[in-house]
Amino acid sequence: MERKPLTVTALNKYLKYCFDHDENLQNILIKGEISNYKLHSSGHIYLTLKDETSQINVVMFHKQAQKITIDLEDGMNVIVEGYVSLYVTGGTYQIYATNIVLDGIGELYLRFEKLKEKLYKEGLFSESHKLSLPKYPNKIGVITSNTGAAIRDIITTIERRYPLCEVIIFPTLVQGENAKDDIVKSIKKANQYLDIDLIILGRGGGSIEDLWCFNEEIVAKAIFASKIPIISAVGHETDFTISDYVSDMRAATPTAAAELAVPNTSDILLNLTQFKQRMYHLINQHLKTNKQNLFKIKNSYIFTNPNRIYEQNYLILDKFNAIIEKYNPLSVIANEYQKILTYKNKLDYLFDKEYHKKHNGFIQLINKLELVNPLSLLSKGYAILKKNNKNITSINEVNIEDIVEILLKDGIIYSEVKNKEVKSYD
Repeated sequence: MERKPLTVTALNKYLKYCFDHDENLQNILIKGEISNYKLHSSGHIYLTLKDETSQINVVMFHKQAQKITIDLEDGMNVIVEGYVSLYVTGGTYQIYATNIVLDGIGELYLRFEKLKEKLYKEGLFSESHKLSLPKYPNKIGVITSNTGAAIRDIITTIERRYPLCEVIIFPTLVQGENAKDDIVKSIKKANQYLDIDLIILGRGGGSIEDLWCFNEEIVAKAIFASKIPIISAVGHETDFTISDYVSDMRAATPTAAAELAVPNTSDILLNLTQFKQRMYHLINQHLKTNKQNLFKIKNSYIFTNPNRIYEQNYLILDKFNAIIEKYNPLSVIANEYQKILTYKNKLDYLFDKEYHKKHNGFIQLINKLELVNPLSLLSKGYAILKKNNKNITSINEVNIEDIVEILLKDGIIYSEVKNKEVKSYD
């Protein structure tokens, strides 16, 4: 059978297929030294990764290159994360990088970045979920080692700045394999206190391995679930952990956390002094304004010459007296007054007549209503039966052992049905 030759493109495509479908090449970590580093104008990164005997080309596209937090350069030892594939046109295989970190902290750093991205997508870093810190806390819970420098710094700072605040210490492991579980336990325990206003979670500085318990997912979830606001104070100012991103506030150091947690008493006293001075100023200003108004009123025309008010009224009164003397209206007033008396007497008569008519009609209606009032029958020896506040009109509405109410004219009898018998009174 005659063999058919492959084209170069067909061979390269087949090899690319083999690379792309090999699971061992889809997510690898490879370390080496950078050489031939180039940042293209497009934003893509091209470099060669080499060791003592071999080298391989690496490309990182612009979207992934934007996430790099270190300045790459030749001679730098790094760890590259990515996948291996073949460039069909050139016939060369290379690494397509998704992340590049410095060698030495590479594995932990990659774990940190992956968890950070995962929790970010889940919304644990969202500002909308963060709680506000109390302005004047009465009680603060501190979750840290009870033997380290962090707890001393926190207590000393709080006592110096705001001695009114009580500190409750939750001794906790903050380093080692069991630290993450102990931190979660302490956060849950602190949340059982109804009077704790704020939690400080932290420890002193250390390596990334020392601080790793604060990068665990269960710790992040416990911080997020806390009903009490939490300040994260882990390591030094340059150290960042997952706890810093999830917590409601991040402090650079434990001392800084204590300063964020409580106000400074001297600042409060200064503010009170300023408020007091401002209050005095406003009161004095108000009194001054009212005194000026009072002075104006006391020295006004009316108060200095009160007789002038009546002088005008005297003139008006004299004018009316003159008119009365001229026309003498007393006889007219007497005549009109007599007419008013006549109309009043007639109105009183008609009112009494109509009132008695309506009153008699009302009495007749009351008597008729009383005849059909079921309650009036009670005074004649009759009774009303009720069950569950409803009138009983048929024997079928009650059952044996039912409790019924018997309404009489002067009270209620509660009775149990022992027997019932159907009768007709037609």
